[in-house]
Amino acid sequence: MADLTHDQGARKWAVDKAWLASATLVLLVALFDWPQVAPMLAFAARAFAGTLPFIAFAVLAVAFLKASGAEALLAKAFEGRETRMIMLAAMLGGLSPFCSCEVIPFIAAMLAVGAPLSAVMAFWLSSPLMDPAMFAITAGTLGTGFAIAKTLAAVALGLGGGFVVKAFASGPVFADPLRERPAAQGCGCGPSPFSGQTNWRFWGEADRHETFRATALENALFLTKWLVLAYLIEALMLEYVPADWIAGVLGGNGVFPIVLGALVGAPAYLNGYAAVPLVDALLAQGMSNGAAMSFVIAGGVSCIPAAIAVWALVKPRVFVAYLGLAMVGAVLAGIAWNAVA
Repeated sequence: MADLTHDQGARKWAVDKAWLASATLVLLVALFDWPQVAPMLAFAARAFAGTLPFIAFAVLAVAFLKASGAEALLAKAFEGRETRMIMLAAMLGGLSPFCSCEVIPFIAAMLAVGAPLSAVMAFWLSSPLMDPAMFAITAGTLGTGFAIAKTLAAVALGLGGGFVVKAFASGPVFADPLRERPAAQGCGCGPSPFSGQTNWRFWGEADRHETFRATALENALFLTKWLVLAYLIEALMLEYVPADWIAGVLGGNGVFPIVLGALVGAPAYLNGYAAVPLVDALLAQGMSNGAAMSFVIAGGVSCIPAAIAVWALVKPRVFVAYLGLAMVGAVLAGIAWNAVA
């Protein structure tokens, strides 16, 4: 689940920062290595054009799911037996296209009425990693195989984390997990979107039609700004970062590059979409397949919006467990992908 929706104030600043960063990169290259400006811009333009069909699909898919009210289906993951909840939460979390800040009030309500932490953890671990938009962008840049593997890893991480929490629910780490006064507000996305009726034929309703239009425009701008920045960074990495250095540190088939990829993934992660071109550049310079997978899994779960959604509601010991489960899952996913890729 990617952070495609933000409040207007946060979106304004985010757009400014992304475009400012892109302009700054171009200016720095112009000042210190003018001949590289044209190749850098040409590379970014070609890469963006090649990804454009996947961007269009991603934008339309997310807008359709938003306008149809598909978010309401997520509540069904937290009904029934605990094992069923964990399985549904992991699968829906790994496929839903809804932003982390929207999840905060929903999860707060679920925890308040007694939904088990195991199902919530399954959802929290899988939700930042994959959604229809992310799948399209990943498949277009890194290949369908990598996109499918990441999807499976997201669901597996959710399942593993959920059942670990279930097994140790009465232990000192997971007992009494909530903060004294859980935050009921997100980052400004408005009230919880997980209510109301789903209508797959929404185009006859003016409000839903407007939701489709606004969501499509918002996400198109969001993806454009971050992918432009990412492709510029990719061009610079390919030009200035020694391939031998990347291959020496993150290459090879051992476990160490995979663990290092997971450790680097957390601080180096911009967001799920910007990370895809960066991983593409790192792979071109010798990064191992396993390290690439551990990088995107660990980075996706530990990125700021996803982490805030957890930190806002649970005690620090549960938050640390969340990060620990993410790191272990990222390394295991990297090992598995390295073995089959």
